Amino acid sequence: MNIIAKKPASRVFLGTAVLLMIPAIAMQFTREVNWGPGDFLVAAVLLIGSGLLFQAAMSKLSTRRFRLAAGSAVVLGLLLVWAELAVGIFH
Repeated sequence: MNIIAKKPASRVFLGTAVLLMIPAIAMQFTREVNWGPGDFLVAAVLLIGSGLLFQAAMSKLSTRRFRLAAGSAVVLGLLLVWAELAVGIFH
C-alpha cells in the first residue's frame, strides 16, 4: 500500500481523535458529560467506520450525484445509529 492510499485513512483516524477530544475535555469541566471507556470505544468505531466507508464510496463512485447520495446515506446512517445509542429513539 502506497502513501497515497494511507493518507485518507490517516485523516479519518486523526479526525476521529479530534472529535473524541471534545467529550474528553468537557468531562474535565462539567458533570453533565459522563462518558466511560465503552462510550469512547463505540464512538470511535462508529466514526472510523463511517469515515472509512465515506472515503471508499468517494473513491469508487464517479459522478457527483452518486457521491452526494452515498455521502448522505453514510451521514444519515451514522446519525441514526448515534441517536439510537444515545436516547433509544426506535424502541
